[in-house]
Amino acid sequence: MFDRDLRRTTSGVRVLIALADERGMPALDCLSGTTLTPEDEHCTTHQELRVVRNLVERFGNEPGLGAEAGHRLELPRSGPWGLALLSSRTLRDLIDAMVRYLDRTLVAGRLTVEETSGELRLRFDDTETPPPLRVFLTERTLAAIPAVGRELYGAALSTARTEFRHAAPADIRRHRENFGTDLAFDAPANAVVFDGRRLDRPLPPLDERARFTCTRFCRDLLERHRPRTGVAGGVRELLIRTPGDIPDQIAVANELFLSPRTLSRRLNEEQTSFRALLDEVRQLLSEQLLAHTDLTTEQVAARLGYAEAASFIRAFRRWKGCPPQEFRLRGGRELAVSGTPAPVGAR
Repeated sequence: MFDRDLRRTTSGVRVLIALADERGMPALDCLSGTTLTPEDEHCTTHQELRVVRNLVERFGNEPGLGAEAGHRLELPRSGPWGLALLSSRTLRDLIDAMVRYLDRTLVAGRLTVEETSGELRLRFDDTETPPPLRVFLTERTLAAIPAVGRELYGAALSTARTEFRHAAPADIRRHRENFGTDLAFDAPANAVVFDGRRLDRPLPPLDERARFTCTRFCRDLLERHRPRTGVAGGVRELLIRTPGDIPDQIAVANELFLSPRTLSRRLNEEQTSFRALLDEVRQLLSEQLLAHTDLTTEQVAARLGYAEAASFIRAFRRWKGCPPQEFRLRGGRELAVSGTPAPVGAR
């Protein structure tokens, strides 16, 4: 059962207000029954569901309205979840991070993953979704999945087909625009299906805006921890330039038009080393991913460029004096004691 009091950002509500406004429905009517204003930045799950109900009661007969809402989904490009998404190296990595993020931000229903017969299926369980809102929320959730590609890579994720439990509307043009041409209605389950042969292929280059925003988050994080100038500052900038693809010392030296030996000497003059800077970057990014996402230790290690999780675990012990899972548990307890859990879905 969903948590009606879970705090979240109003990014989803803003999309609903925009859809209502385009159809002549004032924002205050869209927010009727809540205490929200158009300027609020946070809401509860219950409040967002109330806004969904207001929209559906007025325009629920419009085919593909939920798909249009999902198409406009705003994904995080900064913050820990932005780092988790943008540092994915394969479609499989991205799907896993995306499902974990979306499952935390859904107002109702649950996403699960199953892989059989050469296909990966993202299933949306709508059994706990209020029946009058079921079609809208199902289409909004499933449309958000291919929209991830448009948001991060400038092109929709390539899917094999999309299946819906509900009957086909009279007009499916909007569904074709958002989901592609291979659609199935009156299906046993709601699902977005991917070709298993594509799952382990490298992802396309990141959209420049998404890459820049994520890099800026990493830079600000590092600067708050320890400002760096000179050659050390340049090295650290290169280490965070492409999330999920941390370069080695030779590649960094080439970017700085230095030989590896000269780079080592220059860093030594600044009382640091390439290894120390690499550890600095990995430590701070790993702390963000462990404390604020539910990626596994193995997934965090891969995003930081470790060939195996064991190497990451040893390094983390050296940095923090405890293994990653113990650090995560400590962080969870501290957040619980503080009584101020961060809203999910922050951009």
